[in-house]
Amino acid sequence: MPAGATDTQMHMYLPGFPALPGGPDLPEGLPGPDDYRKVMEWLGIERVVITQGNAHQADNSCLVACLKEMGPAARGVAVITGETSDAEMQALHAAGVRGARIMDLPGGAVGLEALEAVDRRAKTFGWCLAVQFDGTHLLEHLPRLERLESRYIIDHHGKFFSGVSPQSPEIDALKHLVDRGNCWFKFAGCYESSRSGPPDFEDIAAVAREMAAYAVERIVWGTNWPHNLVKRTEDYPDDAALLDTVLGWVPAEHHRKVLVDSPAALFGF
Repeated sequence: MPAGATDTQMHMYLPGFPALPGGPDLPEGLPGPDDYRKVMEWLGIERVVITQGNAHQADNSCLVACLKEMGPAARGVAVITGETSDAEMQALHAAGVRGARIMDLPGGAVGLEALEAVDRRAKTFGWCLAVQFDGTHLLEHLPRLERLESRYIIDHHGKFFSGVSPQSPEIDALKHLVDRGNCWFKFAGCYESSRSGPPDFEDIAAVAREMAAYAVERIVWGTNWPHNLVKRTEDYPDDAALLDTVLGWVPAEHHRKVLVDSPAALFGF
């Protein structure tokens, strides 16, 4: 991993912050800063973007505590709405938050219904958006995504649950969004939407290679640690093997762009 390698997608938990109604339960064992530091050492990660977990819904208190614990090596993606006050935005910014989360899947705190309102708040503070939805509906959402003024990231390989190929119209639409200048594409959690499955995730890999060849400067990467949707120990991914697989979808000479340069530009490292 190059110096400054950045994990742009993971979740972190501390005791004393209960799960809230509307979201999933907290993960068993509350995987926290000390656990993640082991992952950083193991994989060679130097910087991290902590994303607000669905268990805490719109209460960013745990996220802020985790950012304080991790220090200058960390930035955050919080949950806000169009009504989040300037004072709260300023406090979150001071804590290290540089992004706002849209999670339009079960358990998400703020979905696409608030996309434009969150975009306006994020733009005021120079934040990006991390946008997650079922990519099967990308063409339906295209006009709204075209109108976003903030920089934004399509999360989790687009989560094309119905399956796509590099020749699908959804991938043409994704390239169109990237061409507009404010859209990035995140390699993270490939196992959550792959129909072909491990170890190669070939359906996800085909689209990932296509996007990396098309606009590698618009790709970022994340571990998706601690893999909250995995329910059985035997299904838990080997983070090092998964890293090797995913980075294999990007030509080695471009790893620094994906792992260092783009995250630094998006999250202010």
